[in-house]
Amino acid sequence: MTEDGDTAWIETIDDREWADGELAGLRAEAVDPSYQRVDNILAIHSLDPASLRAHLQLYRQAMTGTRTLRKVDREMIALVVSTLNRCHY
Repeated sequence: MTEDGDTAWIETIDDREWADGELAGLRAEAVDPSYQRVDNILAIHSLDPASLRAHLQLYRQAMTGTRTLRKVDREMIALVVSTLNRCHY
């Protein structure tokens, strides 16, 4: 949110229009299976598919690449951070 309380606006391509090109190949990986939509945090990358690919790779690494935390612990941390940020998780 901005200082005046308004929600920030970032231009995106609606994920229902990701049928062609690089975005089509990334949509299956980015879509939330519960909602059948791409979450806003990922959709902001729609104008730059390379950054979307990098974000997805970073997420996979963070959620699977840590030997000292179980996946359930990593998911709980993500849930708490998202809740504090008032983000859908």
